Amino acid sequence: MSTVKANEKAIEPREIRRKLGLNQQQFWSKIGVTQSGGSRYESGRNMPRPVRELLRLVHVEQVDIQRVKKEDVEIIDYLKSEDPDLYKTLKKSAKAKKKAA
Repeated sequence: MSTVKANEKAIEPREIRRKLGLNQQQFWSKIGVTQSGGSRYESGRNMPRPVRELLRLVHVEQVDIQRVKKEDVEIIDYLKSEDPDLYKTLKKSAKAKKKAA
């Protein structure tokens, strides 16, 4: 029996794909999964954690993973640990700017 955390089950790929108005090829190719593999995940096959996280980042959080660099992640991690208040302020400002756009 599989032990899956409640928040991991919350990702329903078929539902997300349909809300975005994408066909399986368009949806799954953005995260490097074949259409047939994606179809199996949509039919209930166990989705590996890396695939689930990519799906969440790309299709739920709308992160353009082609633009993210390792250096960006390192800078974010550094800022979080060295100046958490500044990180929170910048994060809040970025969210406000995105909402205003």
